[in-house]
Amino acid sequence: MPSPRSVGHALVEGFGDRSYPVAILASLARMLIGYGLAIAIGIPLGLAIARSILIRDTIGSAVVGLQTLPSICWLPLALLWFGLSEKAIIFVVVMGATFSITTAVEGGIRNVPPLLLKAGQTLGAQGLLLSLRVTLPAALPAILTGLKLGWSFAWRSLMAGELLYSERGLGRILTIGRDYGDMALVLATILVILVLGLIVSRYVFEPAERALARRWGLEAE
Repeated sequence: MPSPRSVGHALVEGFGDRSYPVAILASLARMLIGYGLAIAIGIPLGLAIARSILIRDTIGSAVVGLQTLPSICWLPLALLWFGLSEKAIIFVVVMGATFSITTAVEGGIRNVPPLLLKAGQTLGAQGLLLSLRVTLPAALPAILTGLKLGWSFAWRSLMAGELLYSERGLGRILTIGRDYGDMALVLATILVILVLGLIVSRYVFEPAERALARRWGLEAE
């Protein structure tokens, strides 16, 4: 194991020659594309599964099974379809995050208390209005949890994809460290990956969770 001083030197050197900033921007760009696609697919799919018995018994069952599949298992399929390319990495990210988001949305919608739905209907909300004004707000805590889990799975999937192929990115730096036997570089890059994950959790998801808690009266202003 390298000393903390060696790891610190690798960090300073990586930020000094801009290899880490460039890699971080490249990884985050892929992450945002893949995660955005996962949200665009996962939320409507979760809504459809929650609202339709037919879809729940068919596609819903497949989603439950696919959620248990490790994202690394999608890599061979991604390579066969897209080759060694950016599309392959983004595909793995999408597949790693979509099903956890779908499951959370479905669970959140199906677990909305019936009393809230009856109250909304009593006040005149029907159809789309009931979904927008009652169902979705009531399911937001579960949906947010799914989005947070989806981000975690997408981040792991991205690193797995970049380790396989990437012209630039944090996974590429990990590969370089492995190929050259530079353990200090590997640990420094792992530290950067951990810190980025903590930053997103601390400054994106935690504020959203606190805002929802205040909205539902679970946290003081």
